[in-house]
Amino acid sequence: MKEPSVSDQITSFKEKISIDFSVKTDTEQFVDTLVHTLLDKYTATEEGLHSAEALFVSLAAKVCDHPAQFCVEKWKKVLAELPSVLGSLEKGANAFESCDPASTSLREIYLAYPGLYAIVVHRLAHLVQQIVMPLITRLMSELAHSRTGVDIHPSAKIGSSFFIDHATGVVIGETCEIGDHVRIYQGVTLGALFVEKQLSGIKRHPSIGNHVTIYANATILGGETHIGDHAIIGGNTWITESVPPHATVYHKPEITIKAKR
Repeated sequence: MKEPSVSDQITSFKEKISIDFSVKTDTEQFVDTLVHTLLDKYTATEEGLHSAEALFVSLAAKVCDHPAQFCVEKWKKVLAELPSVLGSLEKGANAFESCDPASTSLREIYLAYPGLYAIVVHRLAHLVQQIVMPLITRLMSELAHSRTGVDIHPSAKIGSSFFIDHATGVVIGETCEIGDHVRIYQGVTLGALFVEKQLSGIKRHPSIGNHVTIYANATILGGETHIGDHAIIGGNTWITESVPPHATVYHKPEITIKAKR
C-alpha cells in the first residue's frame, strides 16, 4: 500500500479537526467594529451597527449552537443593551482617571490604557455570552488577552467602576464575581484552587466585595473564598480563605541588603 503523501496527511488532519480560521478573523473584525462604533467619533454609528450586525449574522451561521436564526434574533438583545454597556464603560474610564495619578485625560485613558480596553471587550463578550455562542465570546476575550496581557473569562461577573492598573498578567477566572469600585494591579490572579474537568459548572473562583483593592502579584484562589468589602490585599500575597470586610492582608518579606565596603 502506498504511503500517503505529506499533502494527503495534512489534508486528512484538517478534515478531522474541521477548523475554520475565518471564525477567528471575523471575530476580531466584529470586536473592532463594535469598539469603534461605540467609541470613535469618526465612525458613523448607524453604519457601524449595520456592519457589526452583518458580522454577527455571519458568525452565527458558522458556530451557533442553535439554529442560526435563533442567534440572529438575539442580536436585537445585544443591540438594546449597548447603551447600558456605554454607561459601564464611562464609569470605568472615570475610575481610571480618579485612581491613576499618571493619567492626563479621559482621551488618553480610552486610547492608551490596556486595562480599560480589556474591560471594554469583556463587557461586550459578557453580553454576547448570553446568546449561547461560547466560541465567539472566548475568541473575544482571547483577542483582548493577546493585545493587553489581561485574561478575563467572558462568564466572569464584574461590577461597575472597575480599575485594572498596568494590566499585564491579570487573570480572572470563569466563575469569579467582582463587586463595584474594585481596584486591581498587574499580575493579580483570581483563580481556582485546582483544575479538574469534573469541576465544570461549579463555582471555583473567588468572590470579591465592593471597594476592594488588590495589589500587584496577589493570588486569590477558590470558589468559597470571599474578600469582604473595603478589604486591602497586599502585593505578593497568596490567599485561599475568606477575608473579612475592612481587613488588610499583607506579605512580609525578609530582605537583606549588604553594602560593599
